[in-house]
Amino acid sequence: MARYLEAKCRLCRREGEKLFIKGSKCHSDKCPIERRPYAPGMHGQNRRTKVSDYGLQLREKQKVKRIYGLQEKQFLSYFKEADRMDGITGLNLLQLIESRLDNVIYRMGLASSRTEARQIVRHKLVKVNGKIANIPSLSVSTGTRLELIDGAKEHLRITAAAEASGNRGTADWMDVDLPTRQGTYRELPARDQLDQNIREQLIVELYSK
Repeated sequence: MARYLEAKCRLCRREGEKLFIKGSKCHSDKCPIERRPYAPGMHGQNRRTKVSDYGLQLREKQKVKRIYGLQEKQFLSYFKEADRMDGITGLNLLQLIESRLDNVIYRMGLASSRTEARQIVRHKLVKVNGKIANIPSLSVSTGTRLELIDGAKEHLRITAAAEASGNRGTADWMDVDLPTRQGTYRELPARDQLDQNIREQLIVELYSK
């Protein structure tokens, strides 16, 4: 799968807000968007062009893809599935993406970023209902038990992430026991529990054209 290898902080500056893709750096005063809250590039401070409706829709899609670390093909697949489901397409989309194994590990507070959570999964450090899983895109259903393998529970980066999460709190839709590095995906998140800066209706409008 293609990966973005450039400076990730440029992505936040391009979207004009924190996307929390650099872990602990995003919560510190070292975050570049705190010092340079404008788009990257030599003309970043001078961009005053009016954005069209299509431009707003496209930027919103790009923003959500970057938040969750998804490629276009993956994102489109999630949208098509959300569109086939009953209920509100935009909310279905967010819930499907939130149910990815890498995102669930991040939401549990066992990784400082989704990129780090993806690495933890890839390295076979996660058990799903007692069995090791190494597919970051694995869809986690409600009631699923998740835990780290014994050898990973005291890894320095995992310990640091758990301590930071203990201060900030973990996702409301999960039952998490940070000291034992395990938890349960209790229920699908409600819309008011998710990022309020995401305007998923713009994405629905974009793909509905």
